[in-house]
Amino acid sequence: MWECERSKRATASVEAHVRGFFAGHEITVDDHDLGPGRREAVPQLRILTVSPGPRADSWAYITAGCWATAERDGHGLEFILTGPVRDRRFADLLAMTAYYHASHHLGLEHSLPIGEPWLPGSRCDHLLISLPYLHGPELERCPLPDGHARVLWALPVTAAELAYRREHGHEALEQLFDEHAITPTDPRRPSVV
Repeated sequence: MWECERSKRATASVEAHVRGFFAGHEITVDDHDLGPGRREAVPQLRILTVSPGPRADSWAYITAGCWATAERDGHGLEFILTGPVRDRRFADLLAMTAYYHASHHLGLEHSLPIGEPWLPGSRCDHLLISLPYLHGPELERCPLPDGHARVLWALPVTAAELAYRREHGHEALEQLFDEHAITPTDPRRPSVV
């Protein structure tokens, strides 16, 4: 009972944090049911969909409810994915990320396979967990009643980019992203390697 209430408070705090950060944007919130056999992994999962507005010209999809799945001493993660359009596919990708996180405990610089392109025609078929560069540390740091959540970016990347990162390191890959001035919401962006 106590853990369920704690999780609900955390989820509400994440939602309030996102609403405050994205003031002036339209925000919808949906309970996301992962389905039988998976529901228990992230029982409080909600996906917040943020329209383009004063802070960003792209769509943002943010989890609320991941924090409780793998929190330690009150500290846990939530995830943001940005996209060029409103599409249910992005909410599903975040739900998949939340489920994966529940058992694999994702962290900064981790990655996970999607199993297919994140959007049709894209070469990006993995997600790289990164700092939320498009939104900055103000979104990243989310205070909660019993700790804090860190909002990290689920950035679509290619298998070749991940291979480069394994060989040269995370910073080297991020430097390539900067040098090539990638548009992370462009599903047809070329690989930087």
